[in-house]
Amino acid sequence: MTYAITQTCCNDATCVAVCPVNCIHPTPEERAFGSTEMLHIDPRACIDCGACADACPVDAIFPVDSLSTGQREYAEINAAYYEGAEPVAAEVDGPNFHAWGEPVFERSLPSDFGPLRVAVVGTGPAGMYAAQDLLLHTAAEVTLIDRLPVAGGLVRYGVAPDHPATKKVGDTFSRFHSHPRVRMHLGIEVGRDVTAEELSAHHDAVIYAVGASTDRRLGVPGEELPGCLSATAFVAWYNAHPEAVAQGVDLSAERVVVVGNGNVALDVARILVADPEALAATDIAAHALDALRASRVREVVVLGRRGPGDAAYTRSELLALKHVPGVELVVDDHDPRTAAAIDAAGAGDRAGVLKGLARVRTDAASPTGGERRIVLRFHSEVVEIRGGGDGVNSVRVTDGGGDGGGGAADLGTGLLLRAIGYRGIPVPGLPFDESSGTVPHESGRVAGVPGSYVVGWIKRGPSGGIGANRTCAAETVGTLLADAVAGELPAPTGDAKAFRRLARQRNRRVVDARGLAAIDRAERDRGRRDGRPRVKLATVEELVATARSGRLLRLAR
Repeated sequence: MTYAITQTCCNDATCVAVCPVNCIHPTPEERAFGSTEMLHIDPRACIDCGACADACPVDAIFPVDSLSTGQREYAEINAAYYEGAEPVAAEVDGPNFHAWGEPVFERSLPSDFGPLRVAVVGTGPAGMYAAQDLLLHTAAEVTLIDRLPVAGGLVRYGVAPDHPATKKVGDTFSRFHSHPRVRMHLGIEVGRDVTAEELSAHHDAVIYAVGASTDRRLGVPGEELPGCLSATAFVAWYNAHPEAVAQGVDLSAERVVVVGNGNVALDVARILVADPEALAATDIAAHALDALRASRVREVVVLGRRGPGDAAYTRSELLALKHVPGVELVVDDHDPRTAAAIDAAGAGDRAGVLKGLARVRTDAASPTGGERRIVLRFHSEVVEIRGGGDGVNSVRVTDGGGDGGGGAADLGTGLLLRAIGYRGIPVPGLPFDESSGTVPHESGRVAGVPGSYVVGWIKRGPSGGIGANRTCAAETVGTLLADAVAGELPAPTGDAKAFRRLARQRNRRVVDARGLAAIDRAERDRGRRDGRPRVKLATVEELVATARSGRLLRLAR
């Protein structure tokens, strides 16, 4: 029996580090690392030890013979990655299963080097990988800062609620929230409560992991109509983000149009047509669950500007979409190029996953009755969004022929979600590249601002999943430590206590690690009463009040 890596692979390579036979690839040292959608286990070399499954932070690794019907394809995907490759040879002259390279300590400080004080702005995966790196490799003291009164970032507010395994990576990060060398200040925003200069004055270095919090626009007429929303806002809404409007997403139309064909587009399409009672077992926002129970949505049309072979979603997410209970996945064949690409695709190609799916034609009329379905419509762009004061009523899209010319068609809808990418916003006090939506840097070092660094999407743009932030953080932390050894970090003028006083003077509602623990307990308690993993607190006021009440209760004891 061998193991296989499945859909929820986060690519952070924790499994690679524990494999005794070097059968998981690509490794961080290999050129292909970061360019593949997932890691793969070589069935010819796997010795069935299970070390990778134990170490996996997102429960993506299982014995092949225990894979469910919807996961069995992943055994073939893992094996196919190694077709034509030479199997890994065992070391016959020693006790090891394979040759190990010399140990490398790329991110460390000299033994006589004093502890650094580093602020990490942002508690999502990028920030927490950076904090983890510092805490595990150095004696650094870390200040965790987030503009929201709760930690988690993308893991809490970006991962779809029906992907609980992916959310488990948050457990890996949460163990550092109460680390003895960590100080937490949640609810503090750089540029509003403290300046970048003040932050730097109290720390040896500052790492900004603020992500890409806004979305890209379509730039077509009608985009400002009610009923035209960003997928960013919709995801925030169903994940109980405190800045999302609890009411306001109208699900009265039978058809929704989603523009874009990345993983986020598939997430929102799946949530819109999923069985609400299945979602009731997740941590989806209570207001979103109520709205989905009352929803009239029967069909989601996902528009892709290019063909099925060039879609931005991962093959694993597309495979999972084929197995959503009670939901039919079909392909719109308005353009003959779509069918040609699918028919010509190989088994390992992204377009090959679409073989065997029904092919339909979508038109102006919304669907009525029947099974809920998701329609993948390729070679199609939005030309105009039509409607009035009451909102969107139709979307005009290109309806190209085989030569790519074609005309236009109308799709009736009351809701359009644009999922065409995220974009970073400027951080007050740091340079900003408007064209890329990132902070200019060199290996993570912010250009022209000594002692300031970036990691994650604000560093490299909105690309890569959760695990990509691990190697990204390693590079940035390595640069920071090299600067420290070279004496290039500005000396701080204030200490940790002075920063704590400053933060609380500027914002009386700061949440610390004990307050965060109180929020976590309260949400889990609410969840147990409803048979759910947790019921999230959905407003800043609720979060802060719960953090304070938990703190006062502890003091009273």
